[in-house]
Amino acid sequence: SLGLFTSQSHLINERLTKPTLFTNLPVTCEDRDLPGDLFSQLMKDDPSTVKGAEIFMLGEMLTLPQNFGNIFLGETFSSYISVHNDSTQVVKDILVKADLQTSSQRLNLSASNAAVADLKPDSCIDDVIHHEVKEIGTHILVCAVSYTTQAGEKLYFRKFFKFQVDYIFRDNPEKSFTDEVFLEAQIQNITTSPMFMEKVSLEPSMMYNVTELNTIDTGGEGFSTFGKMTYLQPMDTRQYLYCLKPKPEFAERAGVIKGVTVIGKLDIVWKTNLGERGRLQTSQLQRMAPGYGDVRLSLEMIPDTVNLEEPFEVMCKITNCSSERTMDLVLEMCNTNAIHWCGISGRQLGKLSPNSSLHLALKLLASVQGLQSISGLRLTDTFLKRTYEYDDIAQVCVVFSHLKPES
Repeated sequence: SLGLFTSQSHLINERLTKPTLFTNLPVTCEDRDLPGDLFSQLMKDDPSTVKGAEIFMLGEMLTLPQNFGNIFLGETFSSYISVHNDSTQVVKDILVKADLQTSSQRLNLSASNAAVADLKPDSCIDDVIHHEVKEIGTHILVCAVSYTTQAGEKLYFRKFFKFQVDYIFRDNPEKSFTDEVFLEAQIQNITTSPMFMEKVSLEPSMMYNVTELNTIDTGGEGFSTFGKMTYLQPMDTRQYLYCLKPKPEFAERAGVIKGVTVIGKLDIVWKTNLGERGRLQTSQLQRMAPGYGDVRLSLEMIPDTVNLEEPFEVMCKITNCSSERTMDLVLEMCNTNAIHWCGISGRQLGKLSPNSSLHLALKLLASVQGLQSISGLRLTDTFLKRTYEYDDIAQVCVVFSHLKPES
C-alpha cells in the first residue's frame, strides 16, 4: 500500500492502495484497581473499537498506510492501482503497466495490456494486481503510465517501489544420533496485526513416520497445547514439535538409515486480519547424518523409574553397521559411582554378520538417588582389535523403594 503521485507537468495521477484494519492496543485493569472502570469506559468511547468487543485488538475502521509494510514468503501480494485524470481536458490512449522485478525474473502483473481510448476529467482507470510471493529478497514493483494529450503530445512516466520479502518462520531440526528425529519449528508473527494459524504440519520423507507432539490426549479427546485460541498476536512465537521414526521396513537396515539426511518438509497455512490466505511449503529439511560408526549400541527398553539398590533390567540392541565384514564381539562392563552392572564382564557375544543385529538383556543396580546416567559399556572386535566405548547411553530416575524407619 503506497501512494504514488506524478510531477505537476503530468495531467493524471496514480495511486496504489491496500487498506488494513485499524489496530489498537487495549489497556485493561481489574475493577478493584485504582483506575476502576476508567480504561473500559475510554475504550467504549473510542470510535475505532468494535462495540461489544473493545478489548479485541482489531478495530472496525480501515486505514491506508503509506508504505508496503512487511511481505512474507508464501503470502499473496495484492494492490489496487488507480489512474486519475486531474486535468480539465480529455486524455487519450492511456496505457497502464505494472511489472514486478525479482532477483531472477520480471513478471507482468497487469490484468490487461490494451490501451484505454480516452479518459475524461475526474475519471479513473482501475486495476487490481495479485502475485503469490515465491522468492525471498528484494522485489521492485514498476508502475508505468503513457498517454496522449489533446494537443497530440505523448507523455510517459513511471515509478519504482522496493520492498523486501522475508521468511515468516524458522525451523530447528534437533541434532540426534539415534533413529528418532525431533524437529522443532519456531513460528513468529512479525507483522503488526494478529494472525490466524490455519495449519502447521510436517510431511515426512518416504522413510519416516511422523508423530505430532502439539496435542494433549485427555480421555480420548485431543486438546492443542496452545489452547482454544488459534490466533498468533504480533511478535508472539509458537514452537511446534514433531517426532520422526523410521518405518519398520527401514528400521532394521542400519546402513540405509545411516545415510538418510532428508526428513521431510513443513506446510504452513495462515490468514491475515482481512482473511487473506498465505501458504508456505519449505524445501526438504535436512538432518545431521547419524554417526553410528562400525558398531551401534542402542537401548530398546529401559524403565523410567527404578528403586534404589534394587536390580533392574534393560534391553540393548547391538548392530553391525558394516556392509562388508563380520565382527567377533566381546562385551565389557565398567561400573560408575552411581550405576553398577550385574553379570560377568568380558563375555563373548560371538560373530555378528554385516547389517545384522542381536538383542541383549542386561541387569543393573543403582546406588545413588536422583537422575542417573547409564554408562560404562565397551565392545571390542577381536578380528581388528578395535574397541568401541559407549557413555551416557540413557538416563534413569532412581527413587527410594520405601520409607526408611526413623533412627
